[in-house]
Amino acid sequence: MQGAQAAGDLLVSPLVHARAARVSEHRPWPAPARSWVMAQSWMDLLFAHWTVSPEALRRTVPPPLELQTFEGQAWIGVTPFEVGNLRLRRMLPVPFLSSFPEINVRTYVTFGGKPGIFFFSLDAGSGLAVAAARTFYRLPYCHAHMAIERRAGELGYSSERKASESAPSAAFRGRYRPRGSVCPPAPGTLEHWLTERYCLYTFDDKQRVLRGEIHHPPWPLQSAEADITLNTMGDELGIELSRTPLLHFAARQDVVFWTLEPATSGLE
Repeated sequence: MQGAQAAGDLLVSPLVHARAARVSEHRPWPAPARSWVMAQSWMDLLFAHWTVSPEALRRTVPPPLELQTFEGQAWIGVTPFEVGNLRLRRMLPVPFLSSFPEINVRTYVTFGGKPGIFFFSLDAGSGLAVAAARTFYRLPYCHAHMAIERRAGELGYSSERKASESAPSAAFRGRYRPRGSVCPPAPGTLEHWLTERYCLYTFDDKQRVLRGEIHHPPWPLQSAEADITLNTMGDELGIELSRTPLLHFAARQDVVFWTLEPATSGLE
């Protein structure tokens, strides 16, 4: 986003996020009654997913979270995208601070029967965003050198994280592009299971499970193609991600977040 278009998007983002928060019929459980606290727009997002044996992946998921499988198969995802319009509730995004590249490595878990996302790592191109996310959402964010290049309907994406006390080095480089028409995933399909997730799980300092509720409209998915030339994002888990992945693309998703709370059982 650049120039007048970017400025206009910043100004209308509160309306866009409020509209997204009102679309809730598709949720598997009701949104929290309390107010959400943060909103973002995710741009040009690639879902790249690989099958992994449940035995290999289960050892990387801390208890009491339970690894979730689809038809007996576990999945790990690498998701590069650009964060835009990041803002707190009742505030406008701050120019130059509200947009940055991000890439995460995830799998899918349940706690008390409530499905969600567990992040192994999240890399971002903004040091300020990394510090805030580690503090307020207790997620394993790291600062990385990242770049996005848009050209002729294609995204060039690169990320390089240098080794530090908190995480080993990791890198991703590739190009990706959407293919076909937009089609929200149908309930019961693998695409729906991989993408339609409405909470994340993490831990506090005493290793108690925390749940962060999130909300967004149904994913506007397209099929995708990608040329991934470097991918060491799974190395720290002992998982090689060199095989051809299952790919999906979304041009934009508007998302709101609630504060973390101690996780309870059930679809309350």
